[in-house]
Amino acid sequence: MKKFGLGAIVAAGFAAFSMGGAVAADLSTPVYKAPVVEEALSPWQIRVRALYVMPENGGSVNGVLGSDLTYSDSVVPELDITYYFTKNIAAELILGVTPHDINGAGTITSLGQVGKVWLLPPTLTLQYHFTDFGPFKPYIGAGVNYTVFFNQDAKNPAFASVDVHDTWGLALQAGFDWMIDRHWGINVDVKKLFLEPSFTLQTVGGSYLTGGADLNPWIFGTGVTYRF
Repeated sequence: MKKFGLGAIVAAGFAAFSMGGAVAADLSTPVYKAPVVEEALSPWQIRVRALYVMPENGGSVNGVLGSDLTYSDSVVPELDITYYFTKNIAAELILGVTPHDINGAGTITSLGQVGKVWLLPPTLTLQYHFTDFGPFKPYIGAGVNYTVFFNQDAKNPAFASVDVHDTWGLALQAGFDWMIDRHWGINVDVKKLFLEPSFTLQTVGGSYLTGGADLNPWIFGTGVTYRF
C-alpha cells in the first residue's frame, strides 16, 4: 500500500510538472497575427476651392496709340476632379466661372468701364505628386486651357456690343494637400494661365474696333480635398 501510494504521488507530480511545462511553453510561444491590409485608395479625387482670380492688366485697341486695358479681380467657387494613373502621376480638370470688368486705360482711360464678361476657363493639367513627406503632399503641373467668354455686355454708351473671342492658353500650377486622414485634406493651389484673347467692339455708329486683351491671370485657391 505504501509503495502504491508513493507511486501515485510521483505520477501525479510528474503529470503536474508536464502540464506546467506545457503551459510555460504556450505562454512563451508568440501568437501569429495576419497583418492588417489597408484597402487601396480609389484613383478619383475631388476638391472644392475658393479662388481669387487676378488678371494682369494689359492690352490695346488696334490703331489707338497708347491705349491700354485693365480688368477687375474676382472671387469665385471652383470644383476640380483628379484621376491618379499612378501614386505620382495624375490629371486634374478644373471647372469654374468668373466675371470680370474691362476698363479703358492709357489714352482711353476716359472711357471708364468698356464692358463686362464672364469666363468659363476649363483647364486640364498633368501633375506630378510627391509622396515622401507624410501628410504633406506637394505637386506641380502643366497643361492647357480653353476659355469661353459669355454674357458679354457693353457698359459704355459709346459701344453697342463687346465680343471677346474664345481662345486656347497654357497653364502652370503648384500646390499641396495636407491630408488629415486617408480621405480628407486641406488644399492650397496656385495657377498661372496664359490668356491673350482678341476682341471686337461695335460702336453705336456701326463701326468696329479690334484689339487684344492680355489677361494672363494668376489664380490663388484654397479648399477641401476628398480622396475616394
